[in-house]
Amino acid sequence: TMPHEGGDWTAVPGGITAPIGFLAGTAHGGIKPGSSPRKLDLALIVSEAPATAAATFTTNRVKAAPVKVSAAHLKSPRCRAVIINSGNANACTGLAGIEAAQRTARAVAAALGAQEKEILVCSTGRIGVPLPAEKIEEAVPRLMESVAAGRGASVAAARAIMTSDTFPKEMAVRVPVRGGKHVTLGGIAKGAGMIRPQMATMLAALATDAAIRKADLQAALGEAVEHSFNRISVDGDMSTNDTVVLLANGRSEVTLAAGTPDFRRFQAALNFLCRGFARMIVEDGEGVSKFVEVHVSGAASREDARRAAEGIANSALVKCAWFGNDPNWGRLMSAAGASGAKVREELVDIYYNGVIAVQGGAASRTPAAKLKEVVTAKKFTVHVNLHLGTAEHVVYTTDLTTQYVKLNMGE
Repeated sequence: TMPHEGGDWTAVPGGITAPIGFLAGTAHGGIKPGSSPRKLDLALIVSEAPATAAATFTTNRVKAAPVKVSAAHLKSPRCRAVIINSGNANACTGLAGIEAAQRTARAVAAALGAQEKEILVCSTGRIGVPLPAEKIEEAVPRLMESVAAGRGASVAAARAIMTSDTFPKEMAVRVPVRGGKHVTLGGIAKGAGMIRPQMATMLAALATDAAIRKADLQAALGEAVEHSFNRISVDGDMSTNDTVVLLANGRSEVTLAAGTPDFRRFQAALNFLCRGFARMIVEDGEGVSKFVEVHVSGAASREDARRAAEGIANSALVKCAWFGNDPNWGRLMSAAGASGAKVREELVDIYYNGVIAVQGGAASRTPAAKLKEVVTAKKFTVHVNLHLGTAEHVVYTTDLTTQYVKLNMGE
């Protein structure tokens, strides 16, 4: 559960199927060799009416085939569905990978009576393994049956896209608009490992029943992603597959235009939704035992604030200290100093949950036992004030555990 952050919306059940005219279905396709026949590994999200689509993708120079295909399909004015598979990333798979992603889109389009370019494709799982497109083609009729049945579909879809996640992630909110009407936003997401700022192996599919112009929708999503998914870090690795998709199908018969109070309410609710998913992804990071908010303030520039916050959030030394319940502020000072941000050592103050650890670049009078008590908690905030300006930046991050290493050692 997320704090209500003073916005004008209400949490509602139903995840991605909460907005009018969105349906979700799931199936077992056997994408990962030897996976249990009970493992759902395909999710299909369908808009009953043609929708406007916006998306943000990984900034990694090595992009998975589904990212390339979906980016091309996004140029189409309409979108009818998003298909997501787990168990295979379809990344670094050459032309065959592009063809597999296209075949996936084609199979869904045929079943829906839509065009191939109206289907977006996402994949998550292991890099470098060919995607068995024929298994997805065989599963499409089962996916369509599941969409038609439509019971408890959102949480099943959230489960089908999981890889190393330990719980399915879904949320929805209802936003009041002028004239006593409302619009609904909902979504599903997955995350876990290879998470860092600038989009990580994380996928999120979001939907709204508002009618919104493509340019406005893209701008709204860009802002929401900047303040949520671009501010999280589990292990500092950037994935090849990250995608956040937002569809708007207009089924509420409410049109929202940028610059209006209603659109600002919608934006606030979208920001809340994305932040909620971002926090869930970090809290469910691979082998994570702690959730840490790193807040850098007093930086000389916004870029410096970001550099310092990310430098601390991505430091393996810092993360290992947190795992060991060690409030080792020297590592925080070192990470900030190495980040490329302007830092004057004798001005730096550091707080753990509001308890001062460093004053003017040197140890505070706070007893070590008091600081240790703070970092033993499952959640805490680290605040670093550089006292060089007014810029600030926040990153949500985690510790680095022995369990993380075990999970990532391979088969």
